[in-house]
Amino acid sequence: MQLLGGLNAKRFLSQFWQRKPLLIRDAIPDFKGVVQAPELFALATRNDIESRLVWRRSGAWHLREGPFSRTELARLPKIGWTLLVQGLNLELSAADALLRCFRFLPYARLDDVMVSHAGPGGGVGPHFDSYDVFLLQGPGKRRWRVGKPGNRLLDPAAPLKILRNFRYESEWVLDAGDMLYLPPGWAHEGVALEPCFTYSIGFRAPSHADTAREFLAFLQDRVAFDGLYADPGLKPQRHAAEIPRKMVQQAAAVARRIRWHRQDISRFLGEYLSAPKPQVVFSRPHRPHSPARFAGLCSTRGLSLDLRTRMLFRGRDFFVNGERVEPPKHLRAAAASAAPARLVSCRLALHRRRP
Repeated sequence: MQLLGGLNAKRFLSQFWQRKPLLIRDAIPDFKGVVQAPELFALATRNDIESRLVWRRSGAWHLREGPFSRTELARLPKIGWTLLVQGLNLELSAADALLRCFRFLPYARLDDVMVSHAGPGGGVGPHFDSYDVFLLQGPGKRRWRVGKPGNRLLDPAAPLKILRNFRYESEWVLDAGDMLYLPPGWAHEGVALEPCFTYSIGFRAPSHADTAREFLAFLQDRVAFDGLYADPGLKPQRHAAEIPRKMVQQAAAVARRIRWHRQDISRFLGEYLSAPKPQVVFSRPHRPHSPARFAGLCSTRGLSLDLRTRMLFRGRDFFVNGERVEPPKHLRAAAASAAPARLVSCRLALHRRRP
């Protein structure tokens, strides 16, 4: 795989994934990027797209969150700034295709493509990420310095998580098409040596606390017990404000009755990991097609998933944008093919549209 510098996926995963960085020259030869500055600036003016502007002045870091006006972006200085735009794959088919170059990894782990556009000297300071990331260089040059996980003392005055006392052990200059893989926790700092674009392919790594909290919310709609609290034979209360021991015992007994199975875990993960991000909104068509018209259009034009749609599956369960769908047995193979390819057969689409 040219993307991995000649390594096959198995060797990359066994030797580098979540173990150590890997610099790959010409991961995508002649890579021109998937967005130009005017188009990126236009995206940064929208309130449904997450964008940030980072700059450093007189030794102090500054951060502003979008959306930005066209005037603000037009007045950016020639040096020392970085514009970050998240979720590029949700807006541009070329960015979605770039994300899917990494299909040797589970889609359940893929997060998004973020693009960083910087003037000379621009960067976001030395920092570390809690997730795996591939840093693919677009047009322009960027210098990267990388250090081992260690001291995570942060600058309290910075609006970003900037590391204090950053010490690096490796330094590389990346040209267009070069790529750097970094496991979680590795400290790094990228500085633009000229106007440049860098594409960050990030991966989801939910915290155990988030997973537990979301799973409890998932169970909330599935817990149904009969009965009410009862205390026959109640005796006079010595301290009226004290919670009775019997009430604690009964509540504990009810909590012990909460059970779940492996399938519950699988379905929870499918719904949780396929749910769109909060800022994603789907608009209804102004004039919905009838089933017959819809079938005709699918037959002649084909059908593909919206760029913002997330589709995963596990066994016979399929998950689309946070909802579980169970296609008929004869359509499961088609649905499994549609999930990675993002192309949906007419028959499968019609099944999904039925109330």
